[in-house]
Amino acid sequence: MSALIFAIVHLLHSVITLYIWVVIISAVLSFVQLDPRNPIIEILNRLTQPAFAFVRQKIPFVVFSGIDLSPIVIILGLQFIDMFMMRSIMM
Repeated sequence: MSALIFAIVHLLHSVITLYIWVVIISAVLSFVQLDPRNPIIEILNRLTQPAFAFVRQKIPFVVFSGIDLSPIVIILGLQFIDMFMMRSIMM
């Protein structure tokens, strides 16, 4: 296996893991009413809201009784991509 390919896959794995944590933090903070002008909240919203909107648009039943399950869909999708990528390189 090429060291360059392994390094790229490991970098993508790190980025996916970081984005999963960003989605989790954004989902937890959505339960608390924070100032939307807070720079950290603005960054989290800019990073996650496009993905949430895409999932809500493609899978309309993801909002169930007022509960938005799009973060779970995104996390599961990212974990699937990560596992598929890692397994295909390791074989």
